[in-house]
Amino acid sequence: MADYNRGIMKFNGADSPIVVLISAVIVAGVVSTLIWWALHFAYTA
Repeated sequence: MADYNRGIMKFNGADSPIVVLISAVIVAGVVSTLIWWALHFAYTA
């Protein structure tokens, strides 16, 4: 495994696949929610 537990992620297992997957899902959800909100806010009747 790569040694990614540096910087702000200073805990063992910070580069484990499950942590990376959970982080990716959270980031993708937040981005898609912001895009959805922006489109609905911009094009409300």
